Amino acid sequence: MNKIVLDLETQKTFEEVGGRRMHLLKISVVGVYHYAKDRYMTFEEKEISGLEEILKSADLVIGFNIKKFDFLVLEPYLSIPARKLPALDIMEEITRVAGHRVSLDSVAQATLGMKKSGSGLEAVRLFREGKIEALKRYCLDDVRITKELYQYGQKHGELSFTSKYGSRQYSVPVGWTIKDI
Repeated sequence: MNKIVLDLETQKTFEEVGGRRMHLLKISVVGVYHYAKDRYMTFEEKEISGLEEILKSADLVIGFNIKKFDFLVLEPYLSIPARKLPALDIMEEITRVAGHRVSLDSVAQATLGMKKSGSGLEAVRLFREGKIEALKRYCLDDVRITKELYQYGQKHGELSFTSKYGSRQYSVPVGWTIKDI
């Protein structure tokens, strides 16, 4: 299976574009892990055509909140509708069971014992300061965490998170297994 793990960072914040108008946020950098090539890659806004070729050949695009964020930000840059790409949205899988949204940081800490290296707002700041290499490292860190969560879910059939409504930790079953590898 030709799988891709994807995460992106934006140039603007929700406040600057008048709310959750994803198509106006503009891409600063996209990070991917390409399973077939066993390689992490980044694409700046001007390089999205190279990313599109990878996405067109993917059997599965894996991400965290990818359907309601990343794809909507990415779509204006593509000649294909991103929402039609075959996708596994880890946040969507957890939300379906938990009944509420969870953060990547919460799932990473509870499942893998690791924290994210920053936040989306910090990524916007890095972009504005021209610290593109630091921005790429941050984005690829989120890609690595997402990849590890996906693989953990494959192996164990569940992921954990800490509830935003207290400090209790929960585990939820996930719908992908090792047979998908």
